[in-house]
Amino acid sequence: MRKKWMYWCIGFALLLVLMPTVAVPVWENVTTSQFSEDDLSNLTEAVTKEMTQQKTQQKASISAADVESRAQVNVQRKDPDKKWVFGTAVIEAPKEKGAYPEGWIYVAKMEEAEWKVALEGSQLFQSWLQDAPSTVVNSNEKKAFANRSSDVKIMADQDQLRLPFALGATWTLTGGPHGYSGQNTPYSSLDLAGGNQQVLAAGSGNAYTMCGNGQGWIRIIHANGFATDYYHLLNNIRPNGSWVDVGTFLGYTGTDVSCGGYASGRHVHFALRYNNAYVSINGREIGGWVFWSGNSAYGGYAMHGSTVRYPGQGLYHYGALAPNQGIVDVVGRGTLNVRSGPGSNYPIVGTKNDGEIVTIACTATGTTFTGRSKTTNIWDRIGNGQWVSDAYVWTGSTTAVAPTCN
Repeated sequence: MRKKWMYWCIGFALLLVLMPTVAVPVWENVTTSQFSEDDLSNLTEAVTKEMTQQKTQQKASISAADVESRAQVNVQRKDPDKKWVFGTAVIEAPKEKGAYPEGWIYVAKMEEAEWKVALEGSQLFQSWLQDAPSTVVNSNEKKAFANRSSDVKIMADQDQLRLPFALGATWTLTGGPHGYSGQNTPYSSLDLAGGNQQVLAAGSGNAYTMCGNGQGWIRIIHANGFATDYYHLLNNIRPNGSWVDVGTFLGYTGTDVSCGGYASGRHVHFALRYNNAYVSINGREIGGWVFWSGNSAYGGYAMHGSTVRYPGQGLYHYGALAPNQGIVDVVGRGTLNVRSGPGSNYPIVGTKNDGEIVTIACTATGTTFTGRSKTTNIWDRIGNGQWVSDAYVWTGSTTAVAPTCN
């Protein structure tokens, strides 16, 4: 019996040592003891009204009564005078297949004894966020949200994001590109599971727990205009706008539906946002894979060079590409010739394998070639006396991603 007890103690101690530790402040919701019942009721009504207007502008088929019955209005911070509030607001989804919640970060301001509300993505949100006292919105958050607007139409060529699991690990793509609510467009989301089931931050940024109970759904606002969502998490951290580094442990894959929806098996529902809205993942690189949508939701595939992976297959995590990096894609023809200068008239000095990641020091013009995604006369210098045609290097751009060589 003593030996069994000793083994149990040793095992428990090892479990504590191996569990991920994260220095992230705990998410705290403001309770009714800190905020009067009338204040909470009036604030909830104002935020719900703003969400209803948002859905009306989107011409969504949801009634005001449905928004009101499914609204989660969460107060995360307030100033001592109760004139400013910062939090998250969610339209909870029905707990059924193909349904997902919608959520916003919001800021509210008391004006003439009434709460006025601005949702993430509006110009008013941008303005009020900068005006709010530091006790409600800190300087780091103000910087992260700055210059984000639904009016901005041009998206960065590269998001510089990783996949939401460990570098060098292979997870299963359980669901290809699909909408955040399943069948809806744009196809912004992926379903992933496998390995140690630990979900990690795809990039650095300010992290927020969206659901009222602090469980299941985390949103990270990145500094480059992008944001990422992670849903169905189990035992997730509970940040309150805290900064998290890329690779920070967020939680485990799970089946949590604290904000509604449905999950038949444990996974993370991972979604891409840009300028406060879900955006298509089609043709975008994440973690060394370029994702392409299919004719229907959950189909499609991912490519790394000429390697193709479909739903149900594994994705090896290569990590995020730097702005001046690219993936060799020889369109299934084996290897790519490396030349001593920018053109096919220069001697061959080596080869690069399909799928290799190369760093581009500078560029020049030379012989025109046509690759999988572009026809170009750009040549990339990838080493001293080493050049490859940019037509066979996926960079996410049809133009040069490095300066012109001197």
